[in-house]
Amino acid sequence: QVQLVESGGGLVQAGGSLRLSCTASTTIFSINTMGWYRQAPGKQRELVADSTAGGTTNFADFVKGRFTISRTRTTVSLEMNGLKPEDTAVYYCNARDGPLRFWGRGTQVTVSS
Repeated sequence: QVQLVESGGGLVQAGGSLRLSCTASTTIFSINTMGWYRQAPGKQRELVADSTAGGTTNFADFVKGRFTISRTRTTVSLEMNGLKPEDTAVYYCNARDGPLRFWGRGTQVTVSS
């Protein structure tokens, strides 16, 4: 079992920046991919960005050029710049390896116009 603990998030004005961090509580289990998803009210959860253990990154088109992702073996961070009101959502840390999937509880990001 892997527990994911998120930190960061909050309220920011449009154009501002926030950093989200996530730590996986495991010293044994090797996690292939860690990343972030988000879910806005009334919408489906969607991928924001993720990173494999080998350093391959993947970004949703709507964040390319604005967000960056960094990864260690058990942590993943999301640096969000140029935030827009439409980025408002609950952001969830995700870890997966083969058929195994783990989720954090989510952290709220609110961008005011």
